[in-house]
Amino acid sequence: MHEAPTLLHQHTSRVVPPIGRVLELLEVAWERNRHTLSTTPLSSAQTRVMYIIEREPGINLSSLGRHLSAAAPSVTRLCDRLQAAGFIRRTPRREDRRETQLELTDTGRAHLQVIRDRRTQALHQAMQRMAPDAQHALATGLSALCDAVTEPAPPQGHQETA
Repeated sequence: MHEAPTLLHQHTSRVVPPIGRVLELLEVAWERNRHTLSTTPLSSAQTRVMYIIEREPGINLSSLGRHLSAAAPSVTRLCDRLQAAGFIRRTPRREDRRETQLELTDTGRAHLQVIRDRRTQALHQAMQRMAPDAQHALATGLSALCDAVTEPAPPQGHQETA
């Protein structure tokens, strides 16, 4: 059962500021540890493209553009650079050879793994300073937040009451 809209709003308005502070702290931590946590030699936009291709192997340029909310020429340039660096490959789709599909190369997968490993180590070090109950609560809350963020948003003005 969901809370009444006013109670739900009061509750979320109390928890949103601390979550905002966490995001700010993550930005500071990432900046402070840029040498350790960076996506070099890739830009953050190029890394985002690789994450999308990893999640959706065989995605085409049009679908990738929709994910990025970017124009076709920008998406093409991003992919040109990633392909030139050896991180992705373009291949014709079997069903329609006029359409190109995108895939990570072994080098691309390895680069994403290096990024994840460095970030995991930094987060692990920070979380070791937390009590086990706090670690569990954080993991549970972040999992729920990820689920909520990936759900399609209801239309504007729509209130869920059930």
